Amino acid sequence: MYIYPDNLKSKATLWLWQLRDIGIIGICAVVSILALTQAGFFPPLVLTGVFAFLSIRFEDTSILDFIRYACAFLFIHQQLYEWRYTE
Repeated sequence: MYIYPDNLKSKATLWLWQLRDIGIIGICAVVSILALTQAGFFPPLVLTGVFAFLSIRFEDTSILDFIRYACAFLFIHQQLYEWRYTE
């Protein structure tokens, strides 16, 4: 018996993350653990945990996507308003 996703064009997910995010989290976790054990440097492990939390997906959106959209709207894309006085 085969089980198909509802949307066949959606990206592959595993648990609460996309497969790309799981790969990034896995590689960062290995580097972070090496930094912690070899140098006693703790911040990479914290950053990996923060990324893992922000990239959790519910209903095909994540907190990280919302932050990207908000930064693009507020800071990156120019918003030009022209005010003219007409008589």
